[in-house]
Amino acid sequence: MGKDDRLQHLGDAFGTNPFDDDHLHEECGVFGVFGHSEAAALTALGLHALQHRGQEAAGIVSFDGAHFVTERHIGLVGDNFSKPAVIERLAGNRAIGHTRYSTTGAPVLRNVQPLFAEFAGGGFAVAHNGNLTNARTLQRSLQQRGSIFQSTSDTETIIHLIATSNRGQLIDRFVDAMRQIEGAYAIVALSEKKMVGCRDPLGVRPLVLGKLDDAHVLASETCALDIIGASFVRDIDPGELVVITEDGIESIRPFQAARPRFCIFEYVYFARPDSIVEGRNIYDVRKRIGAELALESPAPADLVIPVPDSGTPAALGFAQAANLPFELGIIRNHYVGRTFIQPTDAIRHMGVKLKHNANRAMLEGKRVVLVDDSIVRGTTSKKIVEMVRDAGATEVHMRIASPPTTNSCFYGVDTPEKSKLIASHMSIEEINAFIKADSLAFLSIDGLYRAVGEPGRNGTTPQFCDACFTGDYPTRLTDQQDIETTRQLNLLAEAV
Repeated sequence: MGKDDRLQHLGDAFGTNPFDDDHLHEECGVFGVFGHSEAAALTALGLHALQHRGQEAAGIVSFDGAHFVTERHIGLVGDNFSKPAVIERLAGNRAIGHTRYSTTGAPVLRNVQPLFAEFAGGGFAVAHNGNLTNARTLQRSLQQRGSIFQSTSDTETIIHLIATSNRGQLIDRFVDAMRQIEGAYAIVALSEKKMVGCRDPLGVRPLVLGKLDDAHVLASETCALDIIGASFVRDIDPGELVVITEDGIESIRPFQAARPRFCIFEYVYFARPDSIVEGRNIYDVRKRIGAELALESPAPADLVIPVPDSGTPAALGFAQAANLPFELGIIRNHYVGRTFIQPTDAIRHMGVKLKHNANRAMLEGKRVVLVDDSIVRGTTSKKIVEMVRDAGATEVHMRIASPPTTNSCFYGVDTPEKSKLIASHMSIEEINAFIKADSLAFLSIDGLYRAVGEPGRNGTTPQFCDACFTGDYPTRLTDQQDIETTRQLNLLAEAV
């Protein structure tokens, strides 16, 4: 068992990892540049801007006109792609990159993207944000036909589907592969002559197109365009496939039209506040979320403080709508990693203080509204409430800038299984008793929809994917259904 595994094991044994901030974890970020002499350097910068989407590993694949070059590393972008020698190895005027937080597949180098393969017609690299909900089912079928998998990443399924397709041209084989997969995906891929971008038919995950001089850029978020000075052109549409060559861009729409179901949690937590996502500024949406929360669930308080950093814009919106002072009552230490120190009993007892510390001068003698983006297991919320009380707050009213998270995500977000989500088996009153706040309230699902500019949630045809709040999954969950069927059969066999 490695060091990281031991830390996780110790954390699990005590109910929570002391270095885990008890939030839903990032998905992945993708980036690509076609037609620029410094493509690899620009890709490294783009991935740096997308670091919030995955902090486990990063990789870049470039093509120099004759050869593909791959650099894939465990760790942060800045730790692995800041050396000139690394960038110089990634020669060529086209490159794609990926920053990763594992949702399927273990955190080992063989799972780090972009994944690369040599097809009969040439090399091909692919980077994927999202999760395929029928990957295991497809893998079994492919293995029975002779495919040998080198990783445990669901993205490799795409490689094998392309390789085994009987279509002629690479793009036709790519489309054939896309038509067989289910779930959520935003993909950036690179062949010898083309860069390809594709979103799933429901557009669950984001992907944008940018321009830098004569070069074309694909990225998960607009903040990655900003860092390299590229201009935003447009969002890639749900179900759209763009093919970028030296001759320009071709748009293909190979899927049957479907009502888009963009992930609403991008607005709550995942996307960077300075990004524009589906035409909406994330920072503005989060402030509106806070304002809706203040209107729905006011609290008798003297000031509003955020749980940094993700709760800050919502807390600002709450404070403004409630006409209460906004203060930084909790200060976050940005330099504590998950493996900063071995979790001895003393360190474990400190828990959340490794990352957050109360600003006593702001809290002492005050009635406080504490705003966070979500509650997952509830363990960190409990510790933060206790910390604020210990700093002298007379009342602590917890307000959550999203509805209760009651269901797991199967579309590229690393969430605990449903049984470990506190809101799946506790009422709001029970959660409040657990975290020991004076009051607790979550934003309603309609309030969240209003904050993103909709009149409310349309129950028959929802405008977003909100399955983590409602259990309304917009695609089939083939692999999960298969797992559940196997579990039930095993239970029946044990009973007999």
